[in-house]
Amino acid sequence: MEKLELKYEGKAKRVYDTDEKEYFWVAYKDDATAFNGEKKGQIVDKGLVNNQLSALFFEELEKAGIPTHFVRLLSDRDMLVRRLDMIPLEVVVRNIVAGSLSKRLGVEEGFELSRPVVELYYKDDALGDPMVNESHVAAMGWASGETARKIQEMGLKVNSILQGILVKAGIQLIDFKLEFGIYEGKVYLGDEISPDTCRYWDIETREKLDKDRFRRDLGKVEEAYQEVYRRVKAVLS
Repeated sequence: MEKLELKYEGKAKRVYDTDEKEYFWVAYKDDATAFNGEKKGQIVDKGLVNNQLSALFFEELEKAGIPTHFVRLLSDRDMLVRRLDMIPLEVVVRNIVAGSLSKRLGVEEGFELSRPVVELYYKDDALGDPMVNESHVAAMGWASGETARKIQEMGLKVNSILQGILVKAGIQLIDFKLEFGIYEGKVYLGDEISPDTCRYWDIETREKLDKDRFRRDLGKVEEAYQEVYRRVKAVLS
């Protein structure tokens, strides 16, 4: 497999073409951003943790019947993925009130929802990724009604699978963001599943083990990322 020219560089990853046109080479970075890029920094070995942890989760999701873009690891910080035609939507699944939901509803962080909440956001950094609903999606032609429902259903299934893994690791899954795309006419899960895209709390102490430590200047950011990876790897080994 040969890495070719840089196709796209985002906040957390670089995506390269390969000599096999159905695949991308994804390189994870240590760069960290928050608040739509207003806060920037570095988290030591974040790229390694996010690459390795995402691979572990993708493998488990594949076993459970969720198709993902993951093909194989190429190195500690690189993975080979299927070239998806990305759907311009983020699917956010929430189990516990935190972050923007706390501010939006005026509910204290940590309140346990009676059922998972699924939200859709339009992917556009310039607009701040605004929340949308299925009517917006249909009217704007971002995805068919069937696809919009499918990615939300897949989001809930991913939630159930991840919760089953994480509870064994002593971690509570607060909320998380997913991205999806189309490959050979079928919906696949893409992007990553990591402390960058999920909120994780220690079940016993309620200590935050995710990017909120960077956003809120809580310290011990690298340690939190490493701790999640260590626990999940131990459960899945």
